[in-house]
Amino acid sequence: MIFKRKREATSFTAIVTELEGAVAARDGDRTGPAFTAVMHGVQSASDAECRLAGPRLAALLPAFPPTGPRPMLAMAAGFCVERGADPVACAEPILGGVQQDLLDALEFARRWTATGAAEDELPEPDEKIIDDALTARLGGEVYEATRLALAWCSIEEWQPPALAVLCRSAEVRRRHASAILPACRDLAALERHDLKCLAYALAVLEEHLVVLHRPTGAGFEVRIGGIGDNFQLHTLLAHVLVGGGHVPGTAPSAESVRLATDPEPAQGRTPTIATGAFELLAPNGERIWNEGLPDDIPVVEGRRLLVLDEPMYQRSWNADRFFPHLPGSAELTRVLTADETRTWFAHTSPGNEIRRPS
Repeated sequence: MIFKRKREATSFTAIVTELEGAVAARDGDRTGPAFTAVMHGVQSASDAECRLAGPRLAALLPAFPPTGPRPMLAMAAGFCVERGADPVACAEPILGGVQQDLLDALEFARRWTATGAAEDELPEPDEKIIDDALTARLGGEVYEATRLALAWCSIEEWQPPALAVLCRSAEVRRRHASAILPACRDLAALERHDLKCLAYALAVLEEHLVVLHRPTGAGFEVRIGGIGDNFQLHTLLAHVLVGGGHVPGTAPSAESVRLATDPEPAQGRTPTIATGAFELLAPNGERIWNEGLPDDIPVVEGRRLLVLDEPMYQRSWNADRFFPHLPGSAELTRVLTADETRTWFAHTSPGNEIRRPS
C-alpha cells in the first residue's frame, strides 16, 4: 500500500483538473500548490475518483521536469492503480520514468567513478551529495549533474508505482518489462540500492517450460505465469506433476497451492508451510535455488529447460507468495513423447541423463 487511506473526500477530481491546467499553462505559481493538493487529496479520494484520476496523473509525468517531484506524482498514480485505476493506461508514463531514472542513475555512477580516485566508493543515495562540488565531479552543466544525482537518490521511490502496474497486468509486463530489466539489474549490482522487488517483478515470466523428471525419465511442457520466485514455482510444479499423478512424491497442501494461485490479494503473513518435492537443476547439473527466479532457468534451443531430481534433503518454507497482488499459475499443457524427452535429455550434462529406459 503506497498511502494509507484516510477519510473520504469529494473534490479530488477538481484537484486533478487544477493540476492539469497548471501544468498545461506552465504556471509554476499554480503548479506547486496544485501538486501539494493532489498529494494530500489522493489519500482521501474515493475509489471511483481514483479510478478516473490514475491515468490522468500518470499522463502528467512526462510534463514534470526530471529535477522535479516526478516520483511522488508517480506514487499518486500508482496509489490510484491500487484503488482500481487501469494499470495498462497508467503503465507507460510510470515505467518510462522508471527506465529513464535507472539509466540516469547508471550514468551518475559511471561519471562519479570515472572522475574519482581509485579508492573512492559510490555514495549512498542521499541528496546531501548535491552540493557545489557536484558539477565539477560529474562534468556537464549544473542542471544535468543535478538530474543525474537526483535519479541516483530517488530511484527506489519509483518501486511502489512500478509494482502497482507490473503486478496487476500481464500485458504491462509483456510490453515493458524486458526493456527495463537489464538497467535495473545493472544498478542493483552496484549495491547502493535495494531494487529486489522491482527486479523480481520485471523478471516474471509468461511462457512454456520444458520440464524433465530425471528419476522417471518423463518430460513435460508446463505453461507458467505470474510466478514471483522459485519457491512459488516449486510448489506449483509439485501440484501439477505430483498432484496430477504424473510423477511420484507428496503433493503440496491445498492451502499452499491456494496461497500461490488465489486471484484475491494475500492478506498478511500466514503460518502455512510448503515442503520441497524436487531438486531444481539447470541442464548442466547446477542447482537452481528456490530463492531465485524462474528467469534463472537456462534457455536451450529457444526454450527454458528445467531438470527435476530427488531432493538432496528435505526443505520447507513459508508458502506465502512473494508478490501478494500477483497470483501465479502453472498448467501442464502436454506430456512429451518418449522421443521428445530423449532429445531434451540429450541437452543435459552427464548425471542428468534418464535413469531408466523410457
